[in-house]
Amino acid sequence: MVLFNCDYNEGAHPKIMARMMETNLEQTVGYGEDPYCKKARELIKARCGRDDIEVQFLVGGTQANLTVIAATLRPHQGVISADSGHINVHETGAIEATGHKVIALPSADGKLTAQQVEDYWNGHWNDGTHEHIVQPGMVYISNPTEIGSIYTKAELTALSEVCNRCGMPLYMDGARLGYGLAAEDNDLTMADITELCDVYYIGGTKVGALFGEAVVIRNEAIKKDFRYMIKQRGGMLAKGRLLGIQFLTLFEDGLYEEVSQHAVSAARKIRKVCEERGFSFLTPSTTNQQFPILPNTMIEKLKGKFGYSFWEKVDEEHSAIRFCTSWATREEDVDALCEMIRTL
Repeated sequence: MVLFNCDYNEGAHPKIMARMMETNLEQTVGYGEDPYCKKARELIKARCGRDDIEVQFLVGGTQANLTVIAATLRPHQGVISADSGHINVHETGAIEATGHKVIALPSADGKLTAQQVEDYWNGHWNDGTHEHIVQPGMVYISNPTEIGSIYTKAELTALSEVCNRCGMPLYMDGARLGYGLAAEDNDLTMADITELCDVYYIGGTKVGALFGEAVVIRNEAIKKDFRYMIKQRGGMLAKGRLLGIQFLTLFEDGLYEEVSQHAVSAARKIRKVCEERGFSFLTPSTTNQQFPILPNTMIEKLKGKFGYSFWEKVDEEHSAIRFCTSWATREEDVDALCEMIRTL
């Protein structure tokens, strides 16, 4: 069976594995203070266009989310998220376990709007009993979202402006950031994101690394004692150079962009054949995630040959599923899936 159910089925890009083997017996200091992490930070800072940012490497996305949020909020505050946001639906209450409520707002496309955030903020402070209610203290978004949509520069700018007016840091979950930046209709750069977000992370786990995420912090208040928080929340790797080597390899010769574009191109093929068959989509997506609405009979026939994620029932005869490509998706596997969709 060929799996299209997620973008972390495989291990790591061969260049990363080769680099890790080449450096395996080197001796370096630990906890991210080695030369590889230092060089990786320099490359990321150059890509972001700023020297004053802090870059810290954590072992995974959930650790990044709970560490950033716990480091930012005071005990009585919560984090605003779309109801489909990863921290709300797929992290087993990790944020609540840190003592902070996820304030989930409805969203049809996985995104939050500036107006939504401002309305919630005003509603909280206009409530005469607001001190009895969890105070909104920061805003969480993901780009791409859980359903493959991406923020435009105008949308992110509007969100950033509202967050600045309200005094709430804006945090972007970038688990699939590479795939969002490679999308054909994307108009954001990493430098834009750095300017508009107080903190975000560059995903490695889903974009070619064996594991690991790079947290980028612009906000001075969040920088303070952040490494203490990484350690306390279990996100600090003793053999930190393993993270540095991976991000150094991803960013030194454009590998991050190369593998991201590969996945998006593969997903585009799948989208095209579904469109040719006249199938609609649960949500428009130009990233590596595609959500076609297919007849249940076709979905049943795909079983056993291709893995996918069931997303939701649409009606009695149709369901939405997710095909997810990755940095490692093989062209021949995409062609085989497309042929089956074309002929069923």
